[in-house]
Amino acid sequence: MANFIEENYDAVVVGAGHAGCEAGLALARLGFKTIIFTISIDNIAMMPCNPNIGGSSKGHIVREIDALGGEMGKNIDKVFIQSKMLNKSKGPAVHSLRAQADKKEYMYEMRKTMEATKNLIIRQAEVSNLIIEEIEGKKVIKGVKTVSDATYYSKVVVLATGVYLNARCLYGDVVDKTGPNGLKAATYLTKALLDNGIEILRFKTGTPARVDKKSLDFSKMEEQFGDMPIVPFSFSTDTEKIQKEQVSCFLTYTNEKTHEIIRKNISRSPLFSGEIKGIGPRYCPSIEDKVMRFADKDRHQIFVEPEGLYTDEMYLSGMSSSLPEDVQYEMIRTMPGFENAVVVRNAYAIEYDCINATQLKLSLEFKEIENLFAAGQINGSSGYEEAAGQGLIAGINAANAIKGKEPLILKRSESYIGVLIDDLVCKENKEPYRMMTSRAEYRLLLRQDNADLRLSKYGYELGLVPKEMHEKVINKEEFIKKEIKRLKETFVGESKEINDFLVKNNSNPINSGISLADLCKRPELGYEKIDEIDVFREHNIPISYIEQVGIEIKYEGYISRENKQVESFKKLEGKKIPKNINYLEMKNLRLEARQKLDKIKPENIGQASRISGVSPSDIAVLLVYLKR
Repeated sequence: MANFIEENYDAVVVGAGHAGCEAGLALARLGFKTIIFTISIDNIAMMPCNPNIGGSSKGHIVREIDALGGEMGKNIDKVFIQSKMLNKSKGPAVHSLRAQADKKEYMYEMRKTMEATKNLIIRQAEVSNLIIEEIEGKKVIKGVKTVSDATYYSKVVVLATGVYLNARCLYGDVVDKTGPNGLKAATYLTKALLDNGIEILRFKTGTPARVDKKSLDFSKMEEQFGDMPIVPFSFSTDTEKIQKEQVSCFLTYTNEKTHEIIRKNISRSPLFSGEIKGIGPRYCPSIEDKVMRFADKDRHQIFVEPEGLYTDEMYLSGMSSSLPEDVQYEMIRTMPGFENAVVVRNAYAIEYDCINATQLKLSLEFKEIENLFAAGQINGSSGYEEAAGQGLIAGINAANAIKGKEPLILKRSESYIGVLIDDLVCKENKEPYRMMTSRAEYRLLLRQDNADLRLSKYGYELGLVPKEMHEKVINKEEFIKKEIKRLKETFVGESKEINDFLVKNNSNPINSGISLADLCKRPELGYEKIDEIDVFREHNIPISYIEQVGIEIKYEGYISRENKQVESFKKLEGKKIPKNINYLEMKNLRLEARQKLDKIKPENIGQASRISGVSPSDIAVLLVYLKR
């Protein structure tokens, strides 16, 4: 009789946060017997920081996850308490959906989905080691070991450890060697990674205090309402069924008194005292960082957000901090409506180990260890959505590895997830990576509204998107093409009825024939408004179809220009680089370029051109070399 447990699986996923959930579900749904390990089964898909899903650029990623057959969009549609489309005053490229979640319900629904998924087993245990063998001169993952020395053999392993590796939480002089929300840190796996030659970085993030709703005076704050009608994240969600009463958020501000307290106590912050060694996110700074860096600002926005329907905890978005407990109380009570605030949970910073993601291929498989994948914050990213997107791709590619199929590599020109992974793998990120719309070169093509048209074909081919959903997308695509053609070929002439309509809508009257498409392009009109004079239009067109037609017509010139740029981009991506190329011997390349190219080993010229430290002249030399 064996002294230790030994079990065999097709796949092991380490971690059950947002990355691990998507990876585990993808593998199991593709037919592979999968075990997912978590330090706490009660905290699957936990939202340790902000209580929302989506937001600027992140909403795009959630839509893309859904189009590929992932779960995040479906899950938030079940449990949201407020929904809002951000940036509506700007162009459609930056429209981003964001929903406030009931945090506990989000976890409960995701766990319920995972437990109901065939082939997926959830196990509470800490993974402490990797089983790696050398086969024909190549390292190959063969499974994992837990702290109890139980062995779980598998064909592939996905690491989705989040912020738990050697984690420690800090505020003031207090240092707790725990993960977020006081959960146990993972203290063994970093050594296993180092022992196998994997480069480790030390990053930091943070989270604000939570306060008791009963102690706040909301009359002194600005109430923030959700949108009506509610737009779902998932393309499969019935829009009519999710219309419901929403919970309000609120807006307040810091002031000079708040800032004075922070400046007076700045030496007590471990962020400024030197106690924190990890590098924090540039685009999500702590309140003390904001006050010190932006000394000219006399106030900062603080959004007050409910954490759920069955709790009085309110989240202070924009006020993450590592200041001592007494300072947190003092500064919070300076804000309007917070004069008598009661803190339920202190704000804290959290430090953790992660990997240098340049050690990964675009498939998220380690270059030096076959069948070992990594996804989420272990790759140096930040955010639930970025983690989930990576988790889905890692799960898909782990499944493809078992099948012996080519990995799914999403291009920068077709998805935000492609931009995210390409940036992580190509660029040496010295701080937690956060997705923004400005990082996408072709953002007018990568809108949140057309994610299904862009990506559902991949989800269907993989087997993650059902046939009826795929057919729905095909029908939508065909309708849009036919409708745009009809609008371009349908003309209206000068008449009292037409000109009265135009004048009523603050548009110039016409004195000759004009196509409906040209009327749609007028800023003050659009496809939605011209239905009054469009006698041939179908009735009961879905809102999403109307939105698509309107955008495609109004921005036709810009979209055409970006499509031409994409064609040039594809040519560079199509120039493959041999795997055995020796950059160090290419004397015409600058030394820095040789070193960077040798370290990252780009798969094509396009990827090589995006590596920090590789100049256009280096690319020209590389092209000449490849031509020879």
